[in-house]
Amino acid sequence: MRNTLLALAAVAGLLFATAAPANAYEPVNIVHTERVQAGPYGLTVGFSTWPLKATQSLDFTFIPDGGIGDKSGTLTMVNPEGGKNRTQRLVRHPRKREVWGLDVRSMPRPGEWTFRFTLDGPAGAGTGELRALPVLEQPGPPMGVSWAISTLPLIGLVALVVVAWRRTRSRLRGGELPAIG
Repeated sequence: MRNTLLALAAVAGLLFATAAPANAYEPVNIVHTERVQAGPYGLTVGFSTWPLKATQSLDFTFIPDGGIGDKSGTLTMVNPEGGKNRTQRLVRHPRKREVWGLDVRSMPRPGEWTFRFTLDGPAGAGTGELRALPVLEQPGPPMGVSWAISTLPLIGLVALVVVAWRRTRSRLRGGELPAIG
């Protein structure tokens, strides 16, 4: 009994010791930056992927000069047709806590987007825009083709189940019992 408890404790210890590295978040790698002047505040906008492509997930970081400690702000993303998405507060990036950011976000369609920033801090309020942010077409085949291809295995599975069910049902009706073993 004692050996069994020691073995269980060792297994539990190994599970807990290896779980922490597995749960660690991957750092945000910024591969491209753009500068925006929002009134008296300079702002660096960072992208984890460049060039941007529609429906491709990426991270955005927003780093005001002097840090985020004494500032607040909002972001409005304006789509290529000029329609505004909702205005959202700038909040800390979940994996890069010393800056503002958006985690695993994608641009829904291609075109030239505008990011409109409104910042408020010790030097007052300011507004600035990152205009003509190019977003390329979605990578890979069109979404409809992707979905059609991805449903082929499901259709095959349904066909297999229907054929198996019909064969089993006809054998049971005919009085035959399926062979076991």
